[in-house]
Formats: sequence, structure tokens, C-alpha cells
Amino acid sequence: MSYMPGTSEHMVQSKNSIYVFKIIYLRQYKFGFKKTVGRNRTASTVLLVQLKEAQSMSRGSETRIRILDVAQESILAKGFDATSIEEIVASAEITKSGFFYHFKDKNALAHALIERHIVVEDELFDDLLGRAKELSDDPLQRVLIGLKLLAELIEDMPNGHPGCIVATAAYQDRLFNKDVRAANKRAVLGWRERFRSMLDDVVLTYPMQDDVDLDHLADMFSSVAEGGIVMSRALDNPKITSQQILLLRSYIKLLFQPAIKGLQK
Repeated sequence: MSYMPGTSEHMVQSKNSIYVFKIIYLRQYKFGFKKTVGRNRTASTVLLVQLKEAQSMSRGSETRIRILDVAQESILAKGFDATSIEEIVASAEITKSGFFYHFKDKNALAHALIERHIVVEDELFDDLLGRAKELSDDPLQRVLIGLKLLAELIEDMPNGHPGCIVATAAYQDRLFNKDVRAANKRAVLGWRERFRSMLDDVVLTYPMQDDVDLDHLADMFSSVAEGGIVMSRALDNPKITSQQILLLRSYIKLLFQPAIKGLQK
């Protein structure tokens, strides 16, 4: 699944030089550290040099993020294979050497996109499921609320869900080395682990009304979302993804709902 670009990362990185400046200041002045370095360079001189280095690092981080954002938009639109380094360089308004400073090849770019995807998506689910947990102490209700919030989030995207970088990489895995494929697998298994943990809490309180493997059920969360994205794009109907997630919510509710008397197996 893929929901939002790495905006939080961009905000953190853009403040990097100020943050580093504060750390250097605390170390060298607040705690009384001030000494001569060599014959002419005082600690204050070192501070200015380090601040300039931090600002340079921040500019480099912003360039890296811009490359990732441009690449992700193109890749989600037409795939990794059809997205060239030359196109990314032109759209990001950098030189080709600037691209290779950050990424040695398209494998490195794909790996970075997947790693960023994992971080952003973990933050998103932490937020959604954290809100669900605040709204209910009941484990089943937390799952149902979380799915409802997810459906609403996707439905509110003005042009529909943009697509999933992990799914795109999976469709074209022949392009990538083992490290990229391993990162992609880790992303998918991370979703399984998260949803399985939620389901484990549910079965402690609610018996299932059908013999269902919980790993398979956890995978269904991802399958429904990814399948919904495909259907939405194929039929040019942005609402389908959220509709499918709400159907999954209904299935979960029925699966753990107490059987009606007289209809038990």
C-alpha cells in the first residue's frame, strides 16, 4: 500500500541545519567547551564551519527528496521500466552527475523509494490505528474503526489513490537486484505482521465463525487495497478502492460476529 509522499521527511530534512547548529552550540558553549584548535582556529570558527557543512547537508537532503518525489510520480504513472534517469534529471532540474551523487543506479533509487514507502506508511498506520485505539478499547471495534478511517482517507484523495510503489516494483521485479526484491518483500511482510497482530487481539475475545488462517486474513487487508487500486484505475473510478476496503470491513465484522441462534454449524 502507498498513501502519501514523504512530506514529513521533507519537513525534518529542511530543518536539519538549524537542528545541527543547536546540537553543536550545546556541546561547545552551554557545557563550557571552548578551546583552541590548532594555532588559529578557535571553537567558534569550528562552529561556523560545521554550520556551513550542516547547511550543505540539508541542501543535499532536499535534492535527494526532490529526486525521490519526481521519480515516484513518474513510476506510479508508467512504471519503473518506462521511467528513465534522463527524465528524472530533467524534471528534478539537476545534472546527471547530481543524480548519481545520490543514487548509483536505478536499483539504488528503487531501494530508497521502497524504504521511504515503509517509513511513511508505518507512520500513517500508527496514526490511523492510534486514533482507533483512542476511540475504543474493544479489539474488534479498533479494527473496524481503523478500516473505516482508512477508507475515508483514500476517498478524500481528490484524484483517487496514486498507486503503490511496492506493487509497481513487484510487477517489474525482473529489473531489480536481490536487495530491492528483499526490501519489497519486507514491506509486504510488515503489513502482514501489523494486521496479524491486530487480529490476534481480536480472537482473544471473539471466536471466528469460519475456519480462516489468520496470516491469510492479514494478507487480505493488502490484497483488497491493492486490488481496489487496480480496479479504480482500470475503470477510472476513484471510489472503488474505498468501497473495497469497506467491504473488507463488513467481512471482518461478519467473521467475528456471534452466530445467530439456530444457524450455528
